[in-house]
Amino acid sequence: MSTAVSQTWYMTQRQLMVFVRQPAYAIITLVQPVIWLFLFGSLFKEVVELGGFGTTSYLDYLVPGVVVMSALGSNMWAGMGTLEEIQRGTLDRFLTTPVSRAALMNGNVVNNGLVTALQSTVIVLLGLLGGADYPGGLVGVAVLVLASVLLGTVFGALSNALGMLVRERESIIGINTFLLLPLTFLSSAFMAPSQMPSWMRHIADFNPLNWAMVAGRSALSADPDWGVVLGRGGALLGLAVVAVWLSIRTFRSYQRSV
Repeated sequence: MSTAVSQTWYMTQRQLMVFVRQPAYAIITLVQPVIWLFLFGSLFKEVVELGGFGTTSYLDYLVPGVVVMSALGSNMWAGMGTLEEIQRGTLDRFLTTPVSRAALMNGNVVNNGLVTALQSTVIVLLGLLGGADYPGGLVGVAVLVLASVLLGTVFGALSNALGMLVRERESIIGINTFLLLPLTFLSSAFMAPSQMPSWMRHIADFNPLNWAMVAGRSALSADPDWGVVLGRGGALLGLAVVAVWLSIRTFRSYQRSV
C-alpha cells in the first residue's frame, strides 16, 4: 500500500510540473468562473426577491454553484490528457516499468483534485472580494472545496475511463459537450429549487452536481444542516470510489489490448 501511495504521488508530481510550467492555463481556467460570478451575478441579482434562496444576496447563492460548475468543467476533460499520452506512446512506455497500474491512473486524478482545490479557493476569494458573505466561515468553505474535489474526482476518473475506451478526441468532446449544459441547468446552480419546475427538482435530486452544491451551500449557511452535508458528501464519496475503481478496471482492459 505504501508503495502504491508513493508511486501515485510521483505520478501526481509529474502532472503538477506540467501545470506549473503553464501558468497561463491556470489564468484561462478562471476566466469563465469570473464571467459567471460577476456577469451572471449582476444580471440576475434581483431574482432573490422571488424567495427560496436562503439569502438576500444572489452572489452568496451563486458562489457555491460557480465553484462546483468549474470543478465539473475542468475535470470532464481529464480524458483528453490520458488520450494524448496514449497517442504519444508515453503510457505504453510506463507499462514496461514496475510502477503500479493504479498509480498511473490515480496520479492524474490526484493532480486534478489539487488543481480543483486551488481553483475553488480562488473563486471563493473572488466572491469575497465581490461582496459575498460566508456565514459558515472557514469550515463551510472547506466543505465546499472538498465537495468540489469529490465531484471533480467522479468526472475526472470517468473521463479517464472514457479516454481509454473511445481513444478519439472527437468522441470525448462530443460526450462532454452533450453532458455539460444538462448537468448544469438540471441543478440548483442558478435558481433556487423552489422556483424550479417540479420535474427539474426531481431530476436535480439525482444529479451529483447538485449534491455538491447542496452540501456546500448548507455548510456555508449560518445554520448548517450537517445531516444534509454528510448525506450528500457521503454520496459523492461513494460515487468517487466507484468511478476511480472503474477507471482502474478500464486501464487494465487497455493494458491487455496493447
